[in-house]
Amino acid sequence: MDAIYALIDRLSLWCEQFNIDLSRLADVLAYDPAQPLLFNTGLFLMLFAVFLAFYTLLRPWRAGRMAFTIAFSLYFYYKSSGLCVFILMGVALSDWLLGLAMGASERRWVRRLIVGANLAVNVGMLAYFKYFNLLLDTLGNILDTRIDFWDIMLPAGISFFTFRSISYIVDIYRGHAVPCRSLLDYTFFLTFFPPLLAGPVVRAKDMLPQVASNPRPDRAMTSEGVWLIILGIVKKMVIADFISGNFVDRVFDNPALYSGFENLMATIGFTIQLYCDFSGYSDMAIGLALLMGYRFGENFNAPFKAQNPTEFWHRWHISLSTWLRDYVYIPLGGNRCSRPRAYFNQFATMVIGGFWHGASWMYVIWGAVHGALLVIHKSVRALIPVPAVVAGEDGSVALGSGGSPARVSMWLKGVNMAGTFMLVAIVFMLFRARSLEDVGMMWHQIIYDFHLSVAPQFVAGYTAIVLAMLFGYIVHVSPSRLTAPVKSWFMGSPVLVQVLFLALALFVGIQVRSSDIVPFIYLQY
Repeated sequence: MDAIYALIDRLSLWCEQFNIDLSRLADVLAYDPAQPLLFNTGLFLMLFAVFLAFYTLLRPWRAGRMAFTIAFSLYFYYKSSGLCVFILMGVALSDWLLGLAMGASERRWVRRLIVGANLAVNVGMLAYFKYFNLLLDTLGNILDTRIDFWDIMLPAGISFFTFRSISYIVDIYRGHAVPCRSLLDYTFFLTFFPPLLAGPVVRAKDMLPQVASNPRPDRAMTSEGVWLIILGIVKKMVIADFISGNFVDRVFDNPALYSGFENLMATIGFTIQLYCDFSGYSDMAIGLALLMGYRFGENFNAPFKAQNPTEFWHRWHISLSTWLRDYVYIPLGGNRCSRPRAYFNQFATMVIGGFWHGASWMYVIWGAVHGALLVIHKSVRALIPVPAVVAGEDGSVALGSGGSPARVSMWLKGVNMAGTFMLVAIVFMLFRARSLEDVGMMWHQIIYDFHLSVAPQFVAGYTAIVLAMLFGYIVHVSPSRLTAPVKSWFMGSPVLVQVLFLALALFVGIQVRSSDIVPFIYLQY
């Protein structure tokens, strides 16, 4: 005890010498619902640097390293959701016990009962925390009476860690994974902080083998991690936050004050903002994991290059799309049935995916519209088969699965890409607007009050916004043969150069952002 008191006295003296207010430090480290610990904050970057130093030192002691990471992850979650951290810990313990029970039983009915228990826990939590007040509001509208909302705090990232929980138990049931025998390993997987709040949706069968191997990041992984963190900072702080705060939010908050042209530009701007915000988080999460030796799958694959709605969902939020495919679409019957039933399965999956996004019927409508677009596209493709597009070695494009000589100019590909982007952007209006009334007002302005003549004034008044939108879109759709050399050069550059670019990205991001930290959009899901 004397040694502990002596250490406390020494720390107090050190803080006094450097004018560090311990009470202020305690306030910063404590839970504050208005100040979650986000990737795009200076506090997180400082804490992560300290964490990474200890994480590296603890590598020879695997159990200690994992316990330290779990403690940091739980603190990270506590900063976002307070005492809801105990819900996360409870889910980890429940999954581990149910997984062991599943592995110990060969009886089909018992295994199904375990799956049902896991679904009841996770879906029940989602229903209560995310959708209970929506159901109350809907019931009140049906009964034409006012029902007071309950004061329910939504745990951050609940949709993401419940999806990981469900996939773990279902994969064991299907024989695609084995039960995790170590509670430490499973808790590490479920609470691992990079993807905890907003994805990617990491599955146990992909990550638990990595956890067991106690990985060490090599130079290539570290360089790639820093590269992705820089991309995430630029996407989030330089493009998404700038577009949002200075233009998009203003139009969506009061669309009647703006011309149809400005409403359309805001819709396009929000689509670019959402992509940069969400993929920026995914980039940073994957990059942070790489710095610790863990590799996740790609979550976005240039979705604005998609040629049709089906391809868009093969490129957008890949971890969620594949999760819905494996755990919703296939159990509904997938395409192993009649064509009308397969179309219904796809439509229902998209509606469920829309409902997953939040407690608003706007998300359900958004998912239903996307489901309808997928069904329409597949129906047209079934009635009018379109030959495959084949790229030649010289960069030309040909039609025909066998690489037939029928040449198609690049403009057709560009038209398909631009058309799909505009279609997706228009549907994202439902995702961002507060109500169907706002959507109706935006369409009224676009149809009856477009005023293309305001375009020059718009460009002059929002020059920086236009440049940010163009930069975000053009870099996104640029051929990989143009962007890959930049990444290769960065990954081969000295560590000092990489650190300087990281510092530059942070500096630029801080300079262009507003006075307040803007949370990532998908933290609310």
